[in-house]
Amino acid sequence: MSSPATPSSPRSNGRSNGRLWLAYAASCLLAWALYVLAGSEFDRGLDPFWLAVYQATTTLWAPALLGVAVWPWTRRLYRRPLVPFALGHLVGALSFGLAWLVGEYLLNSLLFGPVHAGAVLQAVLLWRGIVGVAVYAAMAIAFNAVLQGRAARSAAVAAAQAEAALAKAELAAISGKLNPHFLFNTLNSLIALARTDAAQAEQALLRFASMLRYVLDTKRSDVAATGHEPRVPLADEVAFLRDYLALEALRLGERLRVDWQIDEAVLADELPPLTLQPLVENAVQHGIAPRKGGGCITIRAARDALSAGLRLGVADDGPGCDPAKLDAPDASGRHGIGLAALRKRFSLDYDGRARLQIHTAPGAGFRVDLWIPQ
Repeated sequence: MSSPATPSSPRSNGRSNGRLWLAYAASCLLAWALYVLAGSEFDRGLDPFWLAVYQATTTLWAPALLGVAVWPWTRRLYRRPLVPFALGHLVGALSFGLAWLVGEYLLNSLLFGPVHAGAVLQAVLLWRGIVGVAVYAAMAIAFNAVLQGRAARSAAVAAAQAEAALAKAELAAISGKLNPHFLFNTLNSLIALARTDAAQAEQALLRFASMLRYVLDTKRSDVAATGHEPRVPLADEVAFLRDYLALEALRLGERLRVDWQIDEAVLADELPPLTLQPLVENAVQHGIAPRKGGGCITIRAARDALSAGLRLGVADDGPGCDPAKLDAPDASGRHGIGLAALRKRFSLDYDGRARLQIHTAPGAGFRVDLWIPQ
């Protein structure tokens, strides 16, 4: 089995390995210092101290160097099946202990001759073998922990990237849409109007083309580059709504009345495109169109005096609905058009800072208030 996934960037991989070997060097230095302290007798002068330094150096240099080879071996065995994993580390532990004995023997032979080296080897053979296995086990456990940590970080990064990709896909899916019923009704209205009033039909067609251009322009924006949806000035969103409502008026006539309460001071404020259109469409379909006498839609935009955010509102004087049914899409058709998507949109785009509130009751109309940070 291959080694665990690590950061794909060579720079990040190099930094990670650099930190690993820095920590390894610090651990070796700490082990050497503890060995020296354990063997020193300061009340007897400096001679025992220097002897402890000598013993620590000649004893620990071999395992310190051999530990460098334990890393690739541990990485090779990482996440292997249990039997190959155990056998591989058993071979590694025995090889580590044997290599430690050989290294110590060669150093003693170089310094004091083969006879002295052989005598030392016989004296420490069993103990050094046991210690070698224990040291290898400690190193293998530590390196496995490092590999597991890297795998966890890689999995977290992959999960975050997948979540971000999903969020971007959801943002693209819930934005930039026009209800197919609206398109169908508009085309029918244009056909009928073309037969009776060509000039008005041309104006309506220009409004329709302007709406489609607005939608296409927002869909061309690069969400991946910014991490969130594009922003448009409120003035553009209002212009889009005026075209949308003018086309709906072709079908509804005087039954559709609109009260614009837009503060010009906030027209330059930015918001995600097509934020208000689903709410206005919701008001038209459920608050105005079903009623014989029609109704009025109120569209508000103003500065929040306390937070300096953008406060928006879309309300109708239609029949309203039971607030308890808003979380049940099957029980309230109003929930399914725009509201759930807008909540999801804000949670993905504004990290929960944007707010949406619904005010309604049977016979009391339907109002949606938005607050968008600036």
